[in-house]
Amino acid sequence: MMNREKVVTVVNGWVMLPVTILLFAAGGGLIWWTIYSATQTEVFDVYQFIGALVLSTLAGVSCNGYFTLQPNEARVLVLFGAYVGTVRESGWHWTNPLNSKLKASLRARTLEGERLKVNDKRGNPIEIAAVVVWRVQDTAQAAFDVERYEQFVKMQSESAVRHLASLYVYDHGDGNETTLRAGMEEVAAALKAELNERVVKAGVQVDESRLTHLAYAPEVAGLMLRRQQAEAIIDARQKIVHGAVSMVQMALHDLAKNNIIELDEERKAAMVSNLLVVLCGEHDAQPIINAGTLYN
Repeated sequence: MMNREKVVTVVNGWVMLPVTILLFAAGGGLIWWTIYSATQTEVFDVYQFIGALVLSTLAGVSCNGYFTLQPNEARVLVLFGAYVGTVRESGWHWTNPLNSKLKASLRARTLEGERLKVNDKRGNPIEIAAVVVWRVQDTAQAAFDVERYEQFVKMQSESAVRHLASLYVYDHGDGNETTLRAGMEEVAAALKAELNERVVKAGVQVDESRLTHLAYAPEVAGLMLRRQQAEAIIDARQKIVHGAVSMVQMALHDLAKNNIIELDEERKAAMVSNLLVVLCGEHDAQPIINAGTLYN
């Protein structure tokens, strides 16, 4: 059975302070009077002395009911094992001295996860780490539904990051597939949603989560780097060839349009070959003057 937070209001500490002072004064004064009367009449009033002790004891016990709360702090009150309620209002307060007062911070906390070695969707080993910003939302659940909610959040964060990594590829997805490296915003949103589902039973809310480290594992990093370099070279070559073909097409079109020279199919093929060599080559062109003819 899940517990639910119940916000309660307690007595202001400044209101109870005069009462506590009066109890101390009454108890102390009655003890003095009992002793003084006994010295004068040589009769010790036992009941009066017991009453004085009771008043002094009540005054001492009442001091245990005082507590202070700073902004974004709370106290969970428990009486003989039963949940009484949660105090969220900041200030100086007084409650039943027999209540146990469990401190709970409502401030935002940052959990910086360790680097985890996992496999992505394609089985490639990668290193991944995330940072999680979270806060306690329900103090009753945090106090009673899980054991050490800080440790619970840490373990669930690690599990969520491992599961998230297995749902996406590191990079180069099929089509419009989201990847860990390219889809940072979508991955962060998915991680936040999964974390909130996992830690809701602890009364915790995740405000933000982001990947702080993402890389291939060392044993495959070199191989993957060479693959990326090869893919980059292929992409660059494709753009170069596409541009060269466009330039050759434009050159042939302008030559024919302006009647500069008429080329038959064989001369066009030779010209296309020469232009492609010049435009796609990695070295500077070295022109050679041909004094002969293609048909010799």
